[in-house]
Amino acid sequence: MVKGMHYELSLKELKQKIDWIRKFSHEQNIDLSEEINDLENRFQVIQEELYKNLTAIDKLQLARHQSRPSTLDYIKIIFDKFIELHGDRLYGDDYAIIGGIARINGMSVTVIGHQKGKNTKEHIKRNFGMAHPEGYRKALRLMKQAEKFKRPVITFIDTPGAYPGIAAEERGQSEAIAKNLLEMSKLKVPIMCIVIGEGGSGGALALGVGDKLLMLEHAIYAVASPNAAASILFKDATKVDQVTESLKITAQNLMEFGIIDEIIPEPKGGAHNDLNLQANYIKKSILQNFEKLINKSEHNLVNERFEKMLKIGRFITLESEDNNKY
Repeated sequence: MVKGMHYELSLKELKQKIDWIRKFSHEQNIDLSEEINDLENRFQVIQEELYKNLTAIDKLQLARHQSRPSTLDYIKIIFDKFIELHGDRLYGDDYAIIGGIARINGMSVTVIGHQKGKNTKEHIKRNFGMAHPEGYRKALRLMKQAEKFKRPVITFIDTPGAYPGIAAEERGQSEAIAKNLLEMSKLKVPIMCIVIGEGGSGGALALGVGDKLLMLEHAIYAVASPNAAASILFKDATKVDQVTESLKITAQNLMEFGIIDEIIPEPKGGAHNDLNLQANYIKKSILQNFEKLINKSEHNLVNERFEKMLKIGRFITLESEDNNKY
């Protein structure tokens, strides 16, 4: 398997070749349909083989793909009448997290998510999807509003992590994240969390406590950014490939460990290859899961969410030679 996103280049070159031959055939009025069909079949076989054997580092690159759809991309297709709300009522508005009220199949919901940019200007405005404390406080304000008006909450997770700058720490970054974890754990409305790209560290967890945790097929969810983990563990950021495999960050890994509840399929080549199809997959999953949650009592909803959190993680009990357990 070719590392990084280089395998996309081979597919892109083959696609360009097919397009060139098709154009040449049309302009010269030459029947090259057999050659084109052969190349298209070859393209399908190569694409199928490549995306069937993706490694963790390949999925990391896909999750960070520049063209990967963002929260706003999905909101525009999945929901009706989205009204964005701003500010945390304490400090200001954080563009790295967006949120507001929307409707899906006639049901009012609160939608919150990390938002990355599509170009340099947007990246700077959105701070690459890395929120300050006011971003998480805005999210919590909207969740508490949703609880007051009995609206289910949907969160879209896509961030390298919470912003680690001095200003964020001065304004209480860790407290803001911790409070979100506490308040989400006892919120009295259904919460559905969906990792659509990169779920990094506490920045992802601050929107990740819910009744259902879903992940796109090629998304990743990690306790720490693989780049940061390589620097911490090996003092060498070039060992990111090795660390990425060890962290078990893929949707398939996390499904096996029982940490997530469902893997949402992606179109061939990743979500960025067919936004509308990907949005339809997500919408279908949202509606199916809400059917299971919407009629639960507040008491059962909170208790089951709490029990779900307690089940995360595995441990083993060892016995020493003197039969003492530890």
